[in-house]
Amino acid sequence: MAENYQKEMERVLGQLKPHTDQTAPTLLLHSCCGPCSTYVLETLSAYFEIYLLYYNPNIYPPEEYAMRAREQERYMKECSFCNAVHFIEGDYEPSDFYQAVRGMEECREGEERCYACYRLRLREAAAWGDKLSCDYFTTTLSISPYKNAQWLNEIGQELAREYGIAYLPSDFKKKDGYRKSAKISAEHGMYRQNYCGCVFSLREREQTMREQNRQTKEMLI
Repeated sequence: MAENYQKEMERVLGQLKPHTDQTAPTLLLHSCCGPCSTYVLETLSAYFEIYLLYYNPNIYPPEEYAMRAREQERYMKECSFCNAVHFIEGDYEPSDFYQAVRGMEECREGEERCYACYRLRLREAAAWGDKLSCDYFTTTLSISPYKNAQWLNEIGQELAREYGIAYLPSDFKKKDGYRKSAKISAEHGMYRQNYCGCVFSLREREQTMREQNRQTKEMLI
């Protein structure tokens, strides 16, 4: 039976209880983009002082990366949270991503290439969490219905053992999390991308759109 990571997170948070003072434990939160972070930050900032790491060397092109980074930072500046939330922009080195997924270029989105990308970004999150002596680390990635929560949590738990820092289990899409994040980001007028981020997902989306356009034209003939 598949694990319910949402319930596991709720169990951990239930033990912590909400904090609004200097006693809050610290969390290194990897974020894939501003919109995905909205609901996650609202939920977790009641329990943690958060260091949000925007680390996404997979994003293509550089202009897209910069736009997503600035939207992430803007959202955090516009909002007030129960506990402090700090912004960290990681290094943008696309070569690290291409090295991590070498030989998997022809995989479709959701296959082994994505697993390698998850691992790359979660490893950086664990390293930052260790560097800052955080109590926990986790990622916003599980809020997307297109991301594999089981893979994310398995990788996170493995890295937790390696780095000696607790991983906060999550499946943020549960309990309407994805819809809530879309609503919050719309209220803030945030830019929402229409592809995962990497050049391979962009090409796949463009190919799908071309095929849909071809089928539409055939139906009109």
